[in-house]
Amino acid sequence: MSPELIGVGAIVLLVIMIALRVPIAIALIAAGLVGYAGYDSPQRALSMLASVPAEMLRGYSLSVVPLFVLMGAVASRSGLSASLYEAARAFSSARGRGSLASATIGACAMFGAICGSSIATAATMTRIAVPEMRKAGYSDRLAAGSVAAGGTLGILIPPSVILVIYALLVEESVPALFAAAMLPGLILVGFCIVVVKVLVTIDPSLAAPVGRDMPAGERLKALAGTWRIVLIFGLSLGGIYLGWFSPTEAAAVGAAAAVVVATLSRTLTWREFAAAVDETVTTSAMLFLVFLGALMFGRFIALTRVPMVLTDFVTALDLPGEAVIVLVVLFYLVLGCLLDTVAMVLITVPVLLPLVVSVGYDPVWFGILVVVVAEMGLITPPVGMNIFVIKAQMPELALSDMFKGVLPFLAAHAALVTVLVLFPQVTAWLPGLLLG
Repeated sequence: MSPELIGVGAIVLLVIMIALRVPIAIALIAAGLVGYAGYDSPQRALSMLASVPAEMLRGYSLSVVPLFVLMGAVASRSGLSASLYEAARAFSSARGRGSLASATIGACAMFGAICGSSIATAATMTRIAVPEMRKAGYSDRLAAGSVAAGGTLGILIPPSVILVIYALLVEESVPALFAAAMLPGLILVGFCIVVVKVLVTIDPSLAAPVGRDMPAGERLKALAGTWRIVLIFGLSLGGIYLGWFSPTEAAAVGAAAAVVVATLSRTLTWREFAAAVDETVTTSAMLFLVFLGALMFGRFIALTRVPMVLTDFVTALDLPGEAVIVLVVLFYLVLGCLLDTVAMVLITVPVLLPLVVSVGYDPVWFGILVVVVAEMGLITPPVGMNIFVIKAQMPELALSDMFKGVLPFLAAHAALVTVLVLFPQVTAWLPGLLLG
């Protein structure tokens, strides 16, 4: 049997296992082992099973993942999100119907800047923003929809755990990916706020009437309350671009700063700190196991030349690069309804990246595109992970209302995808400015 057919067979086996709800990490490892045994021999497959974990654990760069996870976990559990929400409310107070929903999206964006996780952002902001919006007379549809959509900003605005994983997977620069994601992240914030304005214009019953304008003193006090976030963000992300730290060192400094600042502010108890450490260990172990499976499967797929065959096939069709990207985006949109973000990136990028590069696109740009499309999967039925996170926090919310509320925000993500495809330079401007 040819290597290409063995590779295709392993991919089919992987799809079947995922459909049978086998854990993603186990499915990746099993498909890689079976495929490698068919390609070479069972002995060589077992040798790969022994060598790849050892190689992975020797990689110093992987330590950046648990450090950024710890920074986000501490920030989430120490109440830093509450100050962000108050600052966003102060900035948007009395600025039109739906301003509270817009403030929620802004607060999610700021919290995502230190959290790096969409699920953590959605879970944290649900407890803060949804009760406030319901108290103010907002519909459950708009309240849940704005939090779910705002939560997706957590994996795009740096520092982002998924961008770190993508950088490690394709051996790209973490600072370049962080810089490339910043402008698209801000554009997506703007698009989501536009969606809110359109919704409340079409149906004013979704949001309460305009409230009182906050006095300047209260507004300044609320904005000053974000000093902890500014300090942590400035040390971790700013230190990278000022040349003070490597990404791993910046993650360590950010995690330490989050712990010190939260402790000095007396918002982090020992119990909450232990819970943050436990969350970090659990999340990192899960990510590393999936990453291990992806490395094994990706190494096998590279040997079978499946990515090269796919590239040659698409090249022979003589399709424009834009058409290829549209097909890739459609593929990710379907996949995003079935898989979580990390699994989707780790499974597909080794296969599709050579194809995307062959039609003239940059790997850094492709990483941002993949993350944006993966975000859409977090608010798209039937998976819609952010929706179910909100439901777990507030069981009284009806799923039907939540899905109706979040679907219009898919238009914001679709608009950003369109911008990225038509104007790829959006992701190149800031890296060029910061990194030269």
